[in-house]
Amino acid sequence: MSQLAILGGPRTKRKPFPCWPQYDEKERVALNGVLESRHWWRTEGTRTQEFERAFARYHGAKHGIAVTNGTAALEVTMAALKVGAGDEVIVPDSTFVATASAVLFAGAMPVMVDVRSGTDCIDCDLVEAAITPRTKAIIVVHLGGHPADMDRVVELAKRHGLFLIEDCAHAHSSEWRGRRVGGFGAASAFSFQSSKLMTAGEGGIILTNDDEVERLARSVHDCGRMPGQWFYSHFIYGSNYRLSEWQGAVLSAQLTRLDQQTLHRHKSAGLLDGLLGNIEGITPQALDERCTRNGHYAYIFHFDPKAFDGITAEKLMKALEAEGIPCEPGYPPVHSLDLFKSGAYRQRLAGQQATEEHKFLKEAFPRAQQAFSGAVWIPQPALLGDEEDIREIAAALNKIQQHARELT
Repeated sequence: MSQLAILGGPRTKRKPFPCWPQYDEKERVALNGVLESRHWWRTEGTRTQEFERAFARYHGAKHGIAVTNGTAALEVTMAALKVGAGDEVIVPDSTFVATASAVLFAGAMPVMVDVRSGTDCIDCDLVEAAITPRTKAIIVVHLGGHPADMDRVVELAKRHGLFLIEDCAHAHSSEWRGRRVGGFGAASAFSFQSSKLMTAGEGGIILTNDDEVERLARSVHDCGRMPGQWFYSHFIYGSNYRLSEWQGAVLSAQLTRLDQQTLHRHKSAGLLDGLLGNIEGITPQALDERCTRNGHYAYIFHFDPKAFDGITAEKLMKALEAEGIPCEPGYPPVHSLDLFKSGAYRQRLAGQQATEEHKFLKEAFPRAQQAFSGAVWIPQPALLGDEEDIREIAAALNKIQQHARELT
């Protein structure tokens, strides 16, 4: 019988990884408090407002505006920064679709650029080359929790007079030069969807240090109202993106664990870096020395099939799953999605922009493609395990490599 679990052998993983989401009496008490208060709506409640202040303070930002999800956080940010028809916003090609679709939602054109090998974060040399008179903003994505090159992109945005937006959906508590992400640019967007580093099932938040951006974002997220004005006064474009008191209460409890959990993930990832670095054909996501803490939404490693008898990443992941190690592929390159291949994205554009050729969509984006087809993501709850859990991940990969020929 083969030693590989996928072929009938024993599993490498002997005990389950920690469950996710994690909760305790803090969430129970918080939810019961909302229940008994009968203030379940954020407009008349206090829990979501308290969370906004606490989360912003934790990340070193002045303001927080909680919204229904991370996509909404990006959409509200676009509206608050007055991104609109005819504008261009530069985004990385390796990201979840929402980073680009939020730009389309505003009626602007997302301009994708390739990422850097190693970290899989946006390539700032290509950002600079992509800037045109139409460019209004740059969105960086802290992929897997690793910050983009904030030194370079902050300088670029200032020099060219562009808004800098941080997509922090993966990066709660991540740090660049000892400073937590989320406050480097005009605004940032976080997600609290169920797989994220803290969660209420859904939810999101916008952070900003700019009083005017905060005022406009808060109005956009609340049907165009303005603080202190009559309830049925509506001053600018807006919609209902408000987060409920239930979620605000849960997230306040979740925030109390974030720092400890982040330190644990960062330490586990360091151990795994060392273990996987000794396996031929496995290259962990690079850790820039200026990244002083990686929140690690996922543990990412790159895979060379040649060192595994030519098996595909898909076969590797199926074998890992059978050994008890959860894993998944990275994001398909944004430019390759049907939304852009079919031309459907043009429905969100107007004027000349809706009909002209967008040549960059025909480029190869080799590093974003490699970040998809040649990388494996291990979800963050695995990094909350103990040392035995981490060593079992490495043992499973060693085992698959030793018996890879059986998978061909």
